[in-house]
Amino acid sequence: MEFKDYYKVLGVERDASADDIKKAYRRLARKYHPDVSKEADAQDRMREVNEANDVLSDPEKRAAYDGLGQQYQGQQDFRPPPNWDAGFEFTGAPPRGEGDHSAFFEELFGRAARQSRAGSGAHGRGPRHDMPPMRGSDHHASIELDLLDAYNGAERQLSLRGARLDDAGHVVTEERTLSVKIPKGVIEGQQIRLAGQGAPGHGGGPAGDLYLEVHFRPDARWRVDGRNVTASLPLAPWEAALGAQIEVPTPTSRVEVTVPAGWKKGRKLRLKGHGIPGRSAADAAGDLYLELELTLPPDSPRARELFAAMANELAYNPRAGL
Repeated sequence: MEFKDYYKVLGVERDASADDIKKAYRRLARKYHPDVSKEADAQDRMREVNEANDVLSDPEKRAAYDGLGQQYQGQQDFRPPPNWDAGFEFTGAPPRGEGDHSAFFEELFGRAARQSRAGSGAHGRGPRHDMPPMRGSDHHASIELDLLDAYNGAERQLSLRGARLDDAGHVVTEERTLSVKIPKGVIEGQQIRLAGQGAPGHGGGPAGDLYLEVHFRPDARWRVDGRNVTASLPLAPWEAALGAQIEVPTPTSRVEVTVPAGWKKGRKLRLKGHGIPGRSAADAAGDLYLELELTLPPDSPRARELFAAMANELAYNPRAGL
């Protein structure tokens, strides 16, 4: 998926004001709108122009796009890094409809757009005194946690970046810091609601809420699926063949497990209740699965001697069934 330079699509500089972007969009829309254009690729060009305008005309999306663009190194198959939008607040309306945007747009803003809810008063507009009290719009952001936070709960200082237009129509990013209590038992994709931390209300109406979508930082030791956690358990050849009683780590402790004799590829051990805990007594904890992996000892003359003895004394052909 090739990186798209939305500034180039609209023919504007990266420091273009909101008015510059609006003028460029209107000019290109008159040129490529399928109802009036005689260009052979008018429909595709109009879709591309719409997509660029969707991003650059929205202060929050534009600020996020500008920040991510710094990570683009010219590769053809562009993918935003995992949780690229962590710590960024989004408020705007979702995309206009399925199929209106390219895979690049959906990869970049799909999750943020789905999280968002349409609301008035975004982007720093002032209150209107002729309107009745209105609740402020909700904000949405991602938060990255360590797996241990889900086991124990935690309190974190979270820095969130938002964006608005200044009086000259340029994007200004703003940052705020919140103290967030992470409840024990949160899982990937769950939303933590912070009441009253969204956009201010209008005409005396209440503020909206802030929803934080939980994502776990990648960890080489653990893989998470809902409340279940999976880890690899390396075994020596003799442990795999004869079985063993061994001590293994869990995310919060160490436990003794019995490895049965006769290792088989794909075998797992299940430690019931050692996954992510439930959020209440009625909510069951997940399980911890240990994937048994056969490993070889470090190469040495003695190891080769023992393996050679096994080769000579055991009538074993691992390819006999091929």
